[in-house]
Amino acid sequence: MILITGASGQLASVVATRAKEAGLHFETASRSPSADRPMDFDYPATLDFSGVTTLFLLSAGYAEDDIIIRRHGGVLAAARRQGVKHVVYTSLSAASDHLAFALAHRWTERALMDSGLNWTILRNGLYAELIGLLAAPRAGRISTPLGIAPISAVARTDLAEAALKVISAPEVHTSATYELSGINAFSLPELALRMEVPYEPSSLSAERERLAALPLLPFQPPMLMSISSAAMAGLLYCETSDLQKLIAQPRDALSVACEFAKQASS
Repeated sequence: MILITGASGQLASVVATRAKEAGLHFETASRSPSADRPMDFDYPATLDFSGVTTLFLLSAGYAEDDIIIRRHGGVLAAARRQGVKHVVYTSLSAASDHLAFALAHRWTERALMDSGLNWTILRNGLYAELIGLLAAPRAGRISTPLGIAPISAVARTDLAEAALKVISAPEVHTSATYELSGINAFSLPELALRMEVPYEPSSLSAERERLAALPLLPFQPPMLMSISSAAMAGLLYCETSDLQKLIAQPRDALSVACEFAKQASS
């Protein structure tokens, strides 16, 4: 049986929907009481992996690094103790190593490889939807400083399809690490042209001041600033991707980003 964690979230909910459509035998787990197995990674007593052969571990990345490391370490220990055979982990692409939230992903990859469990690592690129939200026009222009270099963003639905391919037959993907950046990179000038608005990026200092005025958690501004810095430096472009090894027809990431940018600015 497959257990999909974080099933109330944006990516895992799509994976669960696709798994249901495919007729897979699975259950969901999350903090939501509507999950098949309500569980909270902060409370080890709630971690119930009984009867689970394949664990789809969605990164619990919405916190400081020490909290994420503690959560993931506890999950892997419980999974091994309770007889899970294979863990499929959603990590972060190699092109994203300069981002402020990469550390916990790399720690988890290492811990998983050392766990004695069978494993597969899905190194997901940044969501095209996220880039669209960050680049949503304000006052009629895109001002978020994301540079002019291509960004290898990927549609969330593509990542869900890739995950479904792996959890459907995990034994085929044992000890595999897949780099799942987008195959059709796009730049902010291209996004602005598609949206028919000017791209007039602010400075990083101005962006930091803007974020400081928003109701964000303390760790969030550095995470967002690291995306801007890495994009400006051209470090979010990846020359190769394994995406088409797992899905046949990836979506056009620029169109997805444009769609979400329009929604966020309306």
